[in-house]
Amino acid sequence: MKTSRRTFLRAAGVGLSLPVLESFGAAPSKASPKRMIAINQDLGFIPKHFFPGTSGRNYVLSPYLEKIAAHREQFTVFSGLSHLGVDGGHRADKTFLTGAPHPGRASFRNSISLDQVMANELGHETRFRSLSLGINDSRSLSYTQAGVEIPTIQSAAELYKKMFLQGDRKAMEAQLVRLQRKRSILDVVMGQSSDLSRRVNASDRERIDQFQTAVRSLEQRLTEAQAWEARPRPKVNETMPEYPTDKKQFFEMVRMMNDMSRLAFQTDSTRVITLFLGGVRTPGVNLGDGHTIGGYHNISHHGKDEEKLKQLAEIEVGQLELLGELLQDLKDVEEPDGTLLDRTMVLYGCHMGDANIHNNTNLPVILAGGGFRHGQHLAFNQHNNRPLANLYLSMLHNMGLETDRFASSTGTLTGLL
Repeated sequence: MKTSRRTFLRAAGVGLSLPVLESFGAAPSKASPKRMIAINQDLGFIPKHFFPGTSGRNYVLSPYLEKIAAHREQFTVFSGLSHLGVDGGHRADKTFLTGAPHPGRASFRNSISLDQVMANELGHETRFRSLSLGINDSRSLSYTQAGVEIPTIQSAAELYKKMFLQGDRKAMEAQLVRLQRKRSILDVVMGQSSDLSRRVNASDRERIDQFQTAVRSLEQRLTEAQAWEARPRPKVNETMPEYPTDKKQFFEMVRMMNDMSRLAFQTDSTRVITLFLGGVRTPGVNLGDGHTIGGYHNISHHGKDEEKLKQLAEIEVGQLELLGELLQDLKDVEEPDGTLLDRTMVLYGCHMGDANIHNNTNLPVILAGGGFRHGQHLAFNQHNNRPLANLYLSMLHNMGLETDRFASSTGTLTGLL
């Protein structure tokens, strides 16, 4: 008797993607979905340790990139990229995925982030349109079409509950009532703002229109949440992580968030994730061997002090090692048409080229996975940078979204295959 793969999965009680088993007469019906995770390392890297001194496919790995050398053929490192018109030092964090110019000005108004362009097109296919995550900081990388910041989930344990813990019928019904109540409130707010729009000047009407765009986006999210609420959540073998409360356990927090991100993709709970690694508000970093380095933000302003540079390098090496772990975890998950890494774009970088001097040019950026032909250093002019948005446009195309432009892009990125 032929056993179906569906029966096998149900009996095993596991909701994860398993390799196609020929013994069960199974064959892939369609390609695995494309995914994207964008990670911002708040305080960047010491440039001379990050950027390779040579370019092309035969480039020599820099000291930091040596830490992910095992994945050399699965990533591309870039130099000479930045967002045109973006300045403001730390304040540029909010534009890392939007490219909106001059974030430090009082008149600044953000635009939609890369992840939300993807989520708007693909998010209806999963329980969560996207996941906005953060560590030791409430700042987010994700912004709606109206430029409104999407709040972050700041605990791997809370994320686990959100994705995998199913409430009883009474709890689900209560949640549906809450969702419906929120929609009713939005109906009232929308009606009031429409009435107000007829009685104000053109400038105010533009502001109201932006507000209404944000309300419509929220309405759509609530509608989707209602549809998913009654569906069973996936079952996983992993237990809920014991997320640290001590902010100095920064590396362990990152590791747990990476694990949850991998699970989110593996269970197809979402296909779009952003993760902000908040270094500014991290009081120190426990390196895991009983050695703690204090004042992460302070030592990032090293002023070329040798002791501070040594401490900062220890933290930054640890960050690259964690990236290497994530890439390996994604690579270890087999799918019908490759690995999870093959179908997942991993964008890793920072909004500052050098945190010591607060500049926003020549940004440290790595793109791994996603089916691109990697294994190269794409080096552009470090004084007259190419738009980072060109890379983002290439990523949108890779996701299947054939848009002509994103932010300050002038086309897709040359050399990225």
